Amino acid sequence: GQEMFRLVDLSAIWVEASLYEVDAARVAIGDEARLSLAYDPAAARTGKVSYVYPEIDPATHELLIHGLVARPLRFSMAALARYPRTSRICFIECAGNSFFNAFPEPQQMSAGMIHGLVSCSEWTGVPLKLLLEEAGIDPAGKWILAEGADAAGMSRSVPLEKALDDAILALFQNGERLRPEQGYPLRLVLPGWEGNMNVKWLRRIKVTAEPTQTKDETSKYTDLLPDGKARQFTFEMGVKSLITQPSLGTQLDGPGFYEISGLAWSGAGSISRVEVSTDGGANWVEAELQGPIMNKALTRFRLPWDWDGQATQLMSRAYDSEGNQQPLRADWKPQYHGSNIYHYNAIQTWQLSAAGEISNAFV
Repeated sequence: GQEMFRLVDLSAIWVEASLYEVDAARVAIGDEARLSLAYDPAAARTGKVSYVYPEIDPATHELLIHGLVARPLRFSMAALARYPRTSRICFIECAGNSFFNAFPEPQQMSAGMIHGLVSCSEWTGVPLKLLLEEAGIDPAGKWILAEGADAAGMSRSVPLEKALDDAILALFQNGERLRPEQGYPLRLVLPGWEGNMNVKWLRRIKVTAEPTQTKDETSKYTDLLPDGKARQFTFEMGVKSLITQPSLGTQLDGPGFYEISGLAWSGAGSISRVEVSTDGGANWVEAELQGPIMNKALTRFRLPWDWDGQATQLMSRAYDSEGNQQPLRADWKPQYHGSNIYHYNAIQTWQLSAAGEISNAFV
């Protein structure tokens, strides 16, 4: 496992981040990289892009729905704009978010650098269910293939059950038309599921009997297990939380009162409880959740704390409405091969020194 970790070239991450900052108007080299450098929830919209985004004319762009349907249909963007819309607030998180904490040793990076491949927005668009029902789904149809209009033809297989549940064909983000780097003029939004599945620049949906086994769900976005086999189709993002204040980069100015705060989310539902430990996990205290607490959306938690000035460890542990509990790193790691970096949702530990300095730590 460690041999594989040594093959990771972290310099590429910084190169991509630099390119994004230098030419943000033209190059979408990962909104995630930008978020890692400057955690700006208002500007950061997660959705991994590793190339220049396509220039699409909305006047000619169409969405095709075909495959195992009674009536194959084509929709212009003007036609979609006339359909009934829905809006919802939800997070989108890269399946590789927090991968630095899957490394053998704790990386001394900020909360934004380690966990910043996530954002939360209001998405507005047409329920996918509406168009699929108009096309008429063949009883043999159990999956859909969602394909983008980018040069790589980014595509993912999605169970029909999810497509008929809360999937949205998004036209707007936070009240404005999608920006080019966010999939203009149309993207798929699958609340709570891994970010790569939220296909941008959507141009085609094919109803199929089985998953299509595309390159983005076979060569990538699979979970490597201890026996060397890879698990496919781990769609849902696990329950997760982290303390953002105080965290690495913060200097505590001596003993006394501080407010501990952070974020929690789950792809399975809403956050029901967050507990905080200020003594390395020996004891846990329930934090206050700041409303509104929404399904599959980021939730802020807060806890007042009187620091005695002694060295300690700060941790948070989230629970969701489906009964899921955020695991310890020691429980998460044995489930996977040592080189797996996807779906890391283990508890984040911040080591606080008596001098008030904070570092990343594993327990």
